[in-house]
Amino acid sequence: MALKTRLRLQKFLAQSGIASRRGAEKLIRAGRVRVDGKVVTEMGHQIDPESQVIRYDNQIVSPQQEELVYILLNKPKGYVTTLSDPQGRPIISALLKGITARVFPVGRLDLDTEGALLLTNDGELAHKIMHPSYQNTKTYNALVKGSPAPQRINELRQGIMLGGRKTAPAKIILSKQKEQFSLFQVTIHEGRKRQIRLMFQEIGHPVINLKRIAYGKLMLGSLKTGSYRFLSRNELKKLFL
Repeated sequence: MALKTRLRLQKFLAQSGIASRRGAEKLIRAGRVRVDGKVVTEMGHQIDPESQVIRYDNQIVSPQQEELVYILLNKPKGYVTTLSDPQGRPIISALLKGITARVFPVGRLDLDTEGALLLTNDGELAHKIMHPSYQNTKTYNALVKGSPAPQRINELRQGIMLGGRKTAPAKIILSKQKEQFSLFQVTIHEGRKRQIRLMFQEIGHPVINLKRIAYGKLMLGSLKTGSYRFLSRNELKKLFL
């Protein structure tokens, strides 16, 4: 007799293209997932996809059947990185005209932050990109108020205390400097909420404009604001360089 295949519930949701593994955990904690009609909120719950019925927001979840899709979007300011918004703000899915696959964003960009945003239905890839152990880098152009002293920028490079935890070392290059503002290229591998804005706020030079220009060696390039393009498998390798 064949052994049953059992999976953790969050891994099954990710493999089914519902969300990244981390996103699936949030859905489970929120009570939005049922197994055989019962709400499951515990992490690590084991399921058998072949014999059990899994529902997300009352819709049956089936194993991944559609083709895996990888999209690079140049997110404009003023859009929230969600596929729905109860406040009625502009959402990124409105920019994905012509996309029939059920994709989700890999990580987030703040409402006022623009630039490179990955979307996919590949939950396992999303997990690798977002998990701290892989230390995937993200690069931003940060326009900040005033002219920070070199020693303060060195503090940011080495790591500063934010919310009771020290930030990991960052790569920071000065691109342009004037009396009123300075432009830096900042590369980090952490994913704390509003991290770059908080870093510069901490040294007294708030961010005026922030744009993500790369994941790893995958560059945003000349992709126009509000536009997207599909990524090839070879391009995906650049995410981990």
